[in-house]
Amino acid sequence: MATLAKPNLPRFDVEIFQNEYLADGAHEVNAIVTVTATGGGTTGGRPLTVADAGTPGADASAAVVILVDCSGSMDYPKTKINGAREATAAAIDSLRDGTAFAVVAGTHEARDIYPGDGTLAIASPTTRGHAKESLRRLTAAGGTAMGTWLAKADQLFLTRRDIAIRHAILLTDGNNEHESAEDLARTVERVSGHFTADCRGVGTDWRIDELRKISSALLGTTDIVAEPSGLAEDFRSMMAGAMGKQVADVALRIWTPANATVKFVKQVAPAVEDLTGRRTDSGPRAGDYPTGSWGDESRDYHVCVEVPAASVGNEMLAARISLVLPPQIAGGTPEVLSQGLVKAVWTDDLSSSTRISPQVAHYTGQAELASSIQEGLEAHRAGDVDRATAKLGAAVRIAHATGNDGTYKLLQKVVDVVDAKEGTVRFRKNVSEADSMTLETRSTKTVRVKKK
Repeated sequence: MATLAKPNLPRFDVEIFQNEYLADGAHEVNAIVTVTATGGGTTGGRPLTVADAGTPGADASAAVVILVDCSGSMDYPKTKINGAREATAAAIDSLRDGTAFAVVAGTHEARDIYPGDGTLAIASPTTRGHAKESLRRLTAAGGTAMGTWLAKADQLFLTRRDIAIRHAILLTDGNNEHESAEDLARTVERVSGHFTADCRGVGTDWRIDELRKISSALLGTTDIVAEPSGLAEDFRSMMAGAMGKQVADVALRIWTPANATVKFVKQVAPAVEDLTGRRTDSGPRAGDYPTGSWGDESRDYHVCVEVPAASVGNEMLAARISLVLPPQIAGGTPEVLSQGLVKAVWTDDLSSSTRISPQVAHYTGQAELASSIQEGLEAHRAGDVDRATAKLGAAVRIAHATGNDGTYKLLQKVVDVVDAKEGTVRFRKNVSEADSMTLETRSTKTVRVKKK
C-alpha cells in the first residue's frame, strides 16, 4: 500500500483484500479494494476548488441546487408541499457560509425561484433569510418532467465553473409523466459527470426505478420518505453530507497487463453500485471509474479481473489500482493520491487455492442480498408468490448470516420469519406499500465486513 497527500486534500489510503492464490489453470482474480479518505470533510479546511488550480473565480466552497417537485399532486395532501417548504428551509439553514446555491421549483418546466436570475447565490445570513422568504413561491400546480429540472440545475452549475463540488437534491412525489423516458434518459446522460444528485421520493406514488436511474448515473442516493413530516430531518442529513465533501471527481483507475481484462467493478459499501459500464479509457490498458466527491469516509469496491491461465509456480501483477485526482483539480496533470496492487499466484496447494477471501465472500453475499430482495418483490407484484417467497427467504438468510440488521428488520415488515438461518419465511398479510417500497429502495445498502 502506498499513500500520497497534499495540502487541502484528504489523505487517501488504499487497502487490497484478496486470496492471491489460484489453482492450476484458473484465470479469475477477485479483490476488495477499501478506499479511506481522512483529514477532509468535517476535519479538514475548506473544500478544494478548481480555483485552487489557478482558474480565476470567486472562492465559493461548493454549489448546491435544491429541486423541489411542485406538481399538482404535491397538494394532495397539502402536508406534502408544506413539508417540502420546511425541508428546503432546513437545507438552506444547513448551508455553510460561502456555498453557492439555488432553489428550483419543478413541474412540467423548471423555475429557479431563488435567487431567480439564472445564477447561484452565495450563502450568508442575509441570502439564507431571503431564500427562505422565497419559499412561499413553492406552490403546487402543473405536471412532472424531471429532465427539465436536471437541465436547469446543470445551467445553474455552469454559471460557476470554478466550483468543483456540485450537488443537487431532487424531491418528488410522483412519476415522470410529462416527458418521455427517452427524453429523461438523454438529459441524465448529458449532465452525468457535471454534478452529483441525491433523490428522494415522498409518499408511495413515485417509481423507485426512475429515481434510481437518476441517482445512479449522478453518483448519488435514492431513498423514500414515507411521511412528509420526515422530510426536514432527511434534508438536513443530505445537506450535512454535501457540506462534508472536500474533493470532487476522484477516479478509481485500474491498469491491467497485456491479455488481462477487467470483468467488473462494483462499489459494494456503503451501497451496491455497478460501475462497470462507467469506464473511460485513461491510457494503455488503463481505465477510470468515477467515484464522485469525498469527505471523511471509507468505501469498498469489488474488482474482478480475468487473467491468462497459467501453470503452477507462475505469478503476475493482475492489476494496479489507483485513486486519481483529475487534471482540472490537480493543476494540469492527473495526480495519483494512493495505490494498491492485485496479484495472482498459481499453486497446487489445494487449501491455499480454494480459500475464499472473507471480504470477497461477504460482499458477494451483500450483492446477492440486494438482488434477492429486488427479484422477490418484483415476483410478488407479478403474482408469483412461490418465487417471491424463495427470493425473500434467501434474503433473510443472507441478512441474518452477514449481520445486516437494518435490512433484516425491513424484511420482517414484509415477511414473517420462521427460520432465519434456513431462510424460511411467509409473506405477511396486508403489507403496507410504504414498507414494501422502503425495503426495495434500501435493498442496496450494505454492512462492512465484521472485524474479528
